[in-house]
Amino acid sequence: MNENLFASFITPSLVGLPIVIVIIMFPLTLMTTSNRLMSNRLHTFQQWLVKLIAKQMMMIHSPKGRTWSLMLISLIMFIGSTNLLGLLPHTFTPTTQLSMNLGMAVPLWAGAVILGFRHKTKQSLAHFLPQGTPIPLIPMLVIIETISLFIQPMALAVRLTANITAGHLLMHLIGGATLVLTSISPPTAIITFIILLLLTILEFAVALIQAYVFTLLVSLYLHDNT
Repeated sequence: MNENLFASFITPSLVGLPIVIVIIMFPLTLMTTSNRLMSNRLHTFQQWLVKLIAKQMMMIHSPKGRTWSLMLISLIMFIGSTNLLGLLPHTFTPTTQLSMNLGMAVPLWAGAVILGFRHKTKQSLAHFLPQGTPIPLIPMLVIIETISLFIQPMALAVRLTANITAGHLLMHLIGGATLVLTSISPPTAIITFIILLLLTILEFAVALIQAYVFTLLVSLYLHDNT
């Protein structure tokens, strides 16, 4: 049976309408809230995780940069939960879509850059021309630094998209090979199944690491501009 490897990356629809918005909102239902005097274990773990993330992300920031703490915590929690939910069978991972990742990367990057030009104008402009640059190289260096600045959000989005997509494709290929080898060579099928289990564990780690890397880079861009 021929199967399109990229079928799982097509945005799902219901009655002809895309339901990606519903999928994106679904991780919010996993974030527990407690109105009682005593919290449950899940809510306590969630509070501990948020405090840990805030401590790691905000340690290097100035008071102005720490005003972004809620945004960065929400970002890493959203990307991490979305990546993990996408590893479940018959699910769709929104972070495999470059358009969505650009939609997260561009506004955050632009906000950090605009903040830098507004409050640290001289330092922001100085990044385009390192001190001691020879006069003939000034135009070329300004062009290179400008391109490197505008390529930052694209690098953020492409990195997240490529890592999540590659992992899903590899799991799909090894899973298909395991099913085929079950009737041809059971010992080989067992080996490929063990490889699939190890790869699945690795993908769980990659899902969390990529969320951390994406948020950390946004945090570093913010640190350079505050």
